[in-house]
Amino acid sequence: MERDILCTCTILGKFFWKYIHARSFSTFDVYLTGLVSLDHRLCCGHLAHTPSGWAMQVAAFVFIQRKWEDDKGHFEKMLDYFCDIREPLQLLIFPEGTDLTANTKARSNEFAEKNGLQKYEYVLHPRTTGFTFVVERLREGDNLDAIHDITVAYPQNIPQTEKHLLNGNFPKEIHFHVQRYPIETVPSSKEELQLWCRKRWEEKEERLRHFYEDGKCFSATGQSIVPPCKSELRVLTVKCISLLYWTVFPLGMLVLLYLYSFARWYFAAMIIFFVVQQKIFGGLELIELACHQYFRKQQKFHNTKIKNN
Repeated sequence: MERDILCTCTILGKFFWKYIHARSFSTFDVYLTGLVSLDHRLCCGHLAHTPSGWAMQVAAFVFIQRKWEDDKGHFEKMLDYFCDIREPLQLLIFPEGTDLTANTKARSNEFAEKNGLQKYEYVLHPRTTGFTFVVERLREGDNLDAIHDITVAYPQNIPQTEKHLLNGNFPKEIHFHVQRYPIETVPSSKEELQLWCRKRWEEKEERLRHFYEDGKCFSATGQSIVPPCKSELRVLTVKCISLLYWTVFPLGMLVLLYLYSFARWYFAAMIIFFVVQQKIFGGLELIELACHQYFRKQQKFHNTKIKNN
C-alpha cells in the first residue's frame, strides 16, 4: 500500500472534508489518475474538544493551531511517529488553510499584490511552509511514495453551515479531479518545492475557470468517469448500506440509552473519560505518541545494555 500525501484545493464550507472522504466510494463525477483512502488529516485544534474530535483523536489526527511556531514541534513528533511505526500513511492536508470567502479572498489578493503574484478567483494562495515541511519530513523518514493533488468543484449549490443542511441544501453534484505525482518527480529543495506547490495552484485556478465557464465537467468528453475498480452497482449498494446504517444506528443508540441503565452509565463514563484525558494529557493521540516514545527509549536502553554486556 502506498504512503501518500493528499493535497486538496479550496475549502468551500466546513463540510468539505466529509465530501472528500465520501469520494472514496466514487459516488460522484471523478476524473482521476489515482485514488487512495484517507487515514490522517490536519485539523484545527478546537475540533479536538468536540465529540467528533474524540473520534479524530482515536484515529491519530494531527491537530494544529495555525501558528507555525506552535505547530512545528507537534508536526515533527507526529510525522516522526508515523514514520517510525512504518504503517501505510495517507495524510490529507489543506495548504490554503481556510475557507474561500470574501474576506479570505481579499487577504489572498493582498498577499498576491504584495508578492507580485497572480490574483485568483477560484482558489486562495497556498501556505507553502507547512506543506514543504511535511513533504521533507516524510521524505527523510522514507515514508512518502506520491502526492495526490485533488481539485474539487461544485456546479450548483455549496452548503456552508449546518443550517443549510437542515434546510435540505445538500450539494447535488461534487466533481473531483485527482492527479498523482510520484515522489521521484517532485523537487527536493525547499525553494523548488514551494514553487512546485504554487504551480499546482495556478493549474487549479485555470482548471476551475474552465470548469465553471465551459461546461461544468473536468473530463474533456463531458461525461462522468467511474474508476475501473468500481461499478455503478457497487456504488449504489454502498450508498444504500450507508443510508440504512446511519438511519438504524442512531435510533438504536437512543433506544439503548432509554431502556438500559448500563448504556447510560457507559455513555456518561465515556464522556467523563474523554473530557478528563483532554484536560490532563491534551488528547488520546498525544498519549499514544508518549507511549511510543517511552517504549522506544526503553528498547534503545535495552539494546545498549545487551551490547555492553
